[in-house]
Amino acid sequence: MPPRSEYLQLVRAIVGATAALEDGLHSGRVADLRLVASEAVANAIVAQGSILAADPILVRCELAGDRIVVEVTDHGPGFDLTAVPELPEVETPERLRHESGLGVSLMHRLSDTAEVESGPGGTLVRLVIAVGNA
Repeated sequence: MPPRSEYLQLVRAIVGATAALEDGLHSGRVADLRLVASEAVANAIVAQGSILAADPILVRCELAGDRIVVEVTDHGPGFDLTAVPELPEVETPERLRHESGLGVSLMHRLSDTAEVESGPGGTLVRLVIAVGNA
């Protein structure tokens, strides 16, 4: 997809429609997958925008037996995952200062597996939701 935010809704629609094909996936889990896929793509758009890379962002959604896998690959500058700061607890006032930077945390909390591989040539985010999980 082109690295532009107007395509985020299309990504959410395709991921949601693909995930809904699986009868064993609760609608809440489909919503979770749509959200985390959208966060991964939004991060990819920002990453590529930071270096003015116009290359397409690859978004792949696959029904793979007992799981659904979404992969988002960008051509941004990459980042150090260990440098992503820990977020304050949700109940604390400090959390109100974190309107952005929640994407990776959401991916880890809402996916059964969230893997990030990043380097100078770009970033791959792999999100997995198991079918049959409530």
